[in-house]
Amino acid sequence: MSFSRVKPLNYSLIIFDWDGTLADSTAVIKRALQRAAEDTGYPIPTDEQASFIIGMGLKPALEHAVPTLRDEDLPKLSERFRHHFLVGEEEIVLFDGVPEMLASLKARGHWLAVATGKSRRGLDRAFDTLGLREFFVTSRCADEGFAKPHPGMLHAIYDTTGLTAKDSIMIGDTTHDLQLAENAGSASIGVTYGAHEPHLLRQHTPLTLVDSVSELATFLKANA
Repeated sequence: MSFSRVKPLNYSLIIFDWDGTLADSTAVIKRALQRAAEDTGYPIPTDEQASFIIGMGLKPALEHAVPTLRDEDLPKLSERFRHHFLVGEEEIVLFDGVPEMLASLKARGHWLAVATGKSRRGLDRAFDTLGLREFFVTSRCADEGFAKPHPGMLHAIYDTTGLTAKDSIMIGDTTHDLQLAENAGSASIGVTYGAHEPHLLRQHTPLTLVDSVSELATFLKANA
């Protein structure tokens, strides 16, 4: 793929998390995890426990949310989680203003990317269902290498675009996203309308915290 840019920008590359940042999917993920644990006879994670794992790869997420999980039960728990997620997937919508924000950023010359804890199959399905594929020059998923917060996900995006951490900013709703940015040497923005509480996000020194997509779009227009 060939990339070109017309004018200099503070952050040529804007990288978005997916769940809880662009897509309003937190409730569906929490419910899927809780029902999967119930189906397999494990203690049901609290809402707080279920929220914490959003953004992680599936295996570490399940192991964290269900600390007594036996190795032999991981495939069954994974299968039940996927089942319940797919059942609820039709409920997932974009946060208000997401398509307009992405279109504006792209028109200004930014390159947009996704770094997500979803699987490639899951992200491709979301792209097709929600219609955002056209906005992104590249994307990286948890099953294509190291999951968050390992910096490999962002390094792969830099390799694809020919850009570096100093050219990029990572936007996400969890500490996993902001740790990912820290580990890669990238700036970050935390969004408070997703999975993790603001006081947790602040621990990772994002440039700012925003409470809505509208606030995010305004900040990016002025600073990116």
